[in-house]
Amino acid sequence: MKSRQRIVRLSPNGPDGLDPMTLDPADFATPPEAQNVHVYFQDDELGLSVGVWDTTTMQEAFGPYPGDEFIVVLEGHFRMLDADGDGVPAQQGQSVIFRNGAPVSWKQDGYLKKFYITYLDPRAPTPAVECANGGIIALDPDQTLTDADLLTDTRTPQREKVFFTNDHRNFEVGLWDTQTLQTEMAPFESHEFCQVLDGEVTLTEDNGTAHHFKTGDVFFVPAGTVCAWNVPAYLRKYYATLDPSIRPGG
Repeated sequence: MKSRQRIVRLSPNGPDGLDPMTLDPADFATPPEAQNVHVYFQDDELGLSVGVWDTTTMQEAFGPYPGDEFIVVLEGHFRMLDADGDGVPAQQGQSVIFRNGAPVSWKQDGYLKKFYITYLDPRAPTPAVECANGGIIALDPDQTLTDADLLTDTRTPQREKVFFTNDHRNFEVGLWDTQTLQTEMAPFESHEFCQVLDGEVTLTEDNGTAHHFKTGDVFFVPAGTVCAWNVPAYLRKYYATLDPSIRPGG
């Protein structure tokens, strides 16, 4: 399955609700009563999926985390436990980065819902990650950028801080901001998942369709989408990008 190219606004309930998932008890130490999902974008050949997912109380089996992932916690809280039972907590309002292969177990008390972008290339073996340290990063949504983060090759003031780059060097998560910005109509080179933390932006596709996003919105721009960006005053966002031109094994 390969989704068509278009800008996607993510909704906590999907376009028409979420669909029940078929669960394998072997994947869990404590199976959930239910998990549901709506997939907004999927490329099976690349191993990319973008959507919204929820779960009831559960704990996953301990083992390597299945993919590089960036999530936005919409409801609930959880802990990612290492082999000693220590873990990284995350809660509603936070965003979290997961490294493919990190040896962990997701422990869920109560209900949770998240937006996600997951990359698990079917051509690549799972990396051998010996320690969970640094494999799960919970971000502070209030963190800001400083002049030390200024980019030097932009016409308007822009700042960026990269928090994570995966083992294949094609999946990146960071924080970016800009002052007033207007770009030319051009194709996107990478897939990009965006969480607007402050400000607003309008993306206009080459067919004239305009998408307006403001603080709290989450959206996805598939690689190859032809569009222009207009930031009227200021924009601060988390981003997760995947460069589809870089594939393990060439």
